[in-house]
Amino acid sequence: MLLNVKNIINAPGERMEFRFDLDLSDVDFGGLYPVQEPVVVTGDVRNTAGMLILQFTAGTTLHCVCDRCLKPFLREKSTQCEYLLAEELEDKESDSILLLDDGTVDLGDLARTAFILDMDTKTLCSEDCKGICPGCGVDLNQGSCVCQKEADPRLAVLAKLLERKDDPEEQ
Repeated sequence: MLLNVKNIINAPGERMEFRFDLDLSDVDFGGLYPVQEPVVVTGDVRNTAGMLILQFTAGTTLHCVCDRCLKPFLREKSTQCEYLLAEELEDKESDSILLLDDGTVDLGDLARTAFILDMDTKTLCSEDCKGICPGCGVDLNQGSCVCQKEADPRLAVLAKLLERKDDPEEQ
């Protein structure tokens, strides 16, 4: 979505509001597509003392799978951004200043990039999720594991000594 801000460039105190939906259902995150619903982008551009300030929030409900217990769950996700808009750049090193292209800014591309970069690399259904047992596959949030814990092979000799000590026939 291109937003034309020519009308407020030279009008201090003016403001333009915007709202649009962004489709990110095609974005792959580790083999999953968590953005199944539209991302709603709302914000405004304000001319404050001759500076154009762009602010927006992009939010949706993500369809996630827990990285520990593999259960599907829903999570609200929201990203907030603020940028300065300029017709020409004096400092090319600033990431917070965006260059206008003939008085327009591509909000769709900007919101898409900001939302994707703010996505979590690991998703958990809860902070205290215990996950699943790698041996028997039981969900440790639901119950305890029934696996027989294997002894550390480096301590096998000590385990044999303890077995002999406990066995009355070997004494």
